[in-house]
Amino acid sequence: QVQLVESGGGLVQPGGSLRLSCVNSRSRFSLYTAAWYRQAPGKQRELVATIGSSGGTNYADSVKGRFTISRDNAKNTVYLQMNSLEPEDTAVYYCNAVQGTLALLTWGQGTRVTVSS
Repeated sequence: QVQLVESGGGLVQPGGSLRLSCVNSRSRFSLYTAAWYRQAPGKQRELVATIGSSGGTNYADSVKGRFTISRDNAKNTVYLQMNSLEPEDTAVYYCNAVQGTLALLTWGQGTRVTVSS
């Protein structure tokens, strides 16, 4: 069974940084566009960033200039470096492989990020 395992979340003060990791057991994960999503309390899951198989990236307007998505295909791992964190970034963060707007894999447990002083 393909698994997504997210890690790296935690409690951080506004202005702080975190680096999230997502490990995928799918051997061909590197061939797919990977994405980070987040779901804040009481809100729908939203797309945060994507990275294509060749490394091209896209970001939600709310995180542009603050977040950086990257991948290490040899490790089947996708990262999300989050800088200048704001309370509005508080959410559970998830990763997935995507095709267009369609998430391809079973969702993992996510990793919780709390930005608070």
